[in-house]
Amino acid sequence: MIKRGFRLTSVLIIGVLLLGCERALEQDHVFQGKTMGTVWRVTASGLSATQAKALPDLIQQQLDQDDQELSTWKKDSWLSRFNQNPSLAPQPVSDNVAAIITSAMKVGRATQGAMDITIGPLVNLWGFGPDAIPTHTPSDSQIALAKEKVGLQHLTLSVSASGNTLRKDIPDLYVDLSTVGEGFAADHLARLMEQQGVRNYLVSVGGALISRGHNQQGNSWRVAVQKPTDKVNQAQIVVDLQGHGISTSGDYRNYYELDGKRISHIIDPATGRPIEHHLVSATVIATTALEADSWDTGLMVLGTEKAKALALRDHLAVYLIVKQGDHFIGWASPTFKTFLVND
Repeated sequence: MIKRGFRLTSVLIIGVLLLGCERALEQDHVFQGKTMGTVWRVTASGLSATQAKALPDLIQQQLDQDDQELSTWKKDSWLSRFNQNPSLAPQPVSDNVAAIITSAMKVGRATQGAMDITIGPLVNLWGFGPDAIPTHTPSDSQIALAKEKVGLQHLTLSVSASGNTLRKDIPDLYVDLSTVGEGFAADHLARLMEQQGVRNYLVSVGGALISRGHNQQGNSWRVAVQKPTDKVNQAQIVVDLQGHGISTSGDYRNYYELDGKRISHIIDPATGRPIEHHLVSATVIATTALEADSWDTGLMVLGTEKAKALALRDHLAVYLIVKQGDHFIGWASPTFKTFLVND
């Protein structure tokens, strides 16, 4: 369960497309750059000259700090050092990482393990982590061996006023936060905007977005969920974020061909193999981008019917796109429909 965009921007899963007329964008301030192997973008209105000058550097500094904690590509990041450390003793962990793991483990339990941040050994085995893409399909024995190192039950987070700790009970547990890192980083940028006195903004990191207020024209921020194709960027539906976060997971941009078969980057922890069902995209709207980003990949792993049932049970704002033959069929949960733009 990794978004390959953390590594290569050329295969970034662009789950949402910014919408708006060119005139409006010209009057808004737009900043963008690269982070975590993907791209970030901030569109803000009503900025003073001082704010506009200071924001790009502040944004990049914040994202660089997040990357230094979360990256599995940087050997000196906090997460890499935790993964490389065979000790089973509790390790100090920052409030930032504790917040991400709390959200991910909550969704992991709700999806009965479909969302699993300890899936790193399987992600690496299939070539979507720091390891190279395999030359042949992994064997049953290789998959079984990797699965022995996976499971949220092997990870314990303790949060207290005196400090947070993270502990693993098997030495080679490998935590991979890539699937939630974009949402966390987007929320972090939103907090930065508020700290800098910016009240009207739309920020995105990879496929995770969050907004507040309105654009320069006084209109609310709207985004489009993309049609699930790696050929062109076309809008499937348009939503008004209403100050919420949104994230999309899909299997249509990050994949490779192996032994004549398409290999999706989304791995099912239960089987240890890439998903093969007909659900091709899951979009979630939630209070924060992190929460939305925590849900979308888990829903993709579950597949269409289980994802629908969970969305209805927990009143989640979910939009699913299912491939039927040559057509794509969309399904919106009742909560998601409240965000849809009909004009």
